[in-house]
Amino acid sequence: MHQPPQVQFSHSIPFRTFLIVVGTRPEVIKVAPVVRRLRSVSWASVKIVASGQQRELLGQTLAEFDLKPDVTISHRDASSGPAQVASRLIHRLDRIFGEEKPDCVLAQGDTTTAYAASVASFYRKIPFAHIEAGLRTSELDAPFPEEFHRRSIAVSATLHFAPTSAAARNLIDENVPKDSVVVSGNTVIDSLLEVAATKPSPPPEFGSRRMILLTAHRRENFGSKLRDALTGVRAFVDLTPDVGVYFPVHPNPNAREAAIEILAGNPRIHLVEPLGYREMVAAIQNSWCVVTDSGGLQEEAPALAKPVLVLRDLTERPEAVASGVVELVGTSREGVFRSLDALHKSPTKYNQMARPVFPYGDGHASRRIVDALYRHFSTAPQRQDASIAALQYAS
Repeated sequence: MHQPPQVQFSHSIPFRTFLIVVGTRPEVIKVAPVVRRLRSVSWASVKIVASGQQRELLGQTLAEFDLKPDVTISHRDASSGPAQVASRLIHRLDRIFGEEKPDCVLAQGDTTTAYAASVASFYRKIPFAHIEAGLRTSELDAPFPEEFHRRSIAVSATLHFAPTSAAARNLIDENVPKDSVVVSGNTVIDSLLEVAATKPSPPPEFGSRRMILLTAHRRENFGSKLRDALTGVRAFVDLTPDVGVYFPVHPNPNAREAAIEILAGNPRIHLVEPLGYREMVAAIQNSWCVVTDSGGLQEEAPALAKPVLVLRDLTERPEAVASGVVELVGTSREGVFRSLDALHKSPTKYNQMARPVFPYGDGHASRRIVDALYRHFSTAPQRQDASIAALQYAS
């Protein structure tokens, strides 16, 4: 893989304190490499704030990466909507930031946790660094509420770590200052390549069968859209004896109830509890294809040479679609069935999609992020000179 240039500094930097706020499983996966790298330098201390947005999955994933939260926000009602979660988190994070007085707050992605952290940082006039900045679709409510979150975060963030040059252009087109944007690559590739290199064992249900790795949990798909998509998957499996489905079911009741109602009863369809990250990487590596509405799997599966069919009409990750290894199939039962059937019947189509591509990074995003933080907090007059040119990776 491409090695980023080592950034050398002739001046010293005052000791800095960072708070990294996480609330969901994907956030932990994507910030873990940044935490490790920041903890390896002499000029920084790091504390993790766990918002508890996904309480059980969050704790499981933190433990898997050998991380422990320094501050934990507990919730009495885990079923609250985004407005209730955001208002509660802004209030709690404001108090935490006031007590901890960090030099910088970091958060990843577009969750309610990341949005609340950016707002609380702004009110406290604390620099906010946004990991995975600049992702955009053409619709403010697609995905909902994440598209609104990431556009809002961009208004007040101090540093924007864009995973691709296209994401960086989105920010600059929105009048974000160029010298605050760093094309870092996506930190999920750092974690993915590290775990994949250990060759974790596949789930026992895989065997020699062509297994579809299925995930579905997006809020905007709940209801008839999710049921239609799962019905299309079920029809394909019922009619295709040499394939199966492995479905780690999200704990949200809307996803779980639909999965059980539509997919249960076929011995080649395995509904399982959410996986740890090593198990998920093994499932991707050993799958025949991935069917998902997840953003993360659109980044991870192409790097592992697995075709991805996305249960959405729009994506904020167009790079893999443009490369031909990810296909937007929507949620209609006919469209989902047709796309799976075409992939199954055409070896040419399958081989075109089953090849490794790396539009989202080379495994060194965390190094670029920490280098950029050093630049920003350096006492040198030109602390962010040519940040994009110096730190952009060659994709």
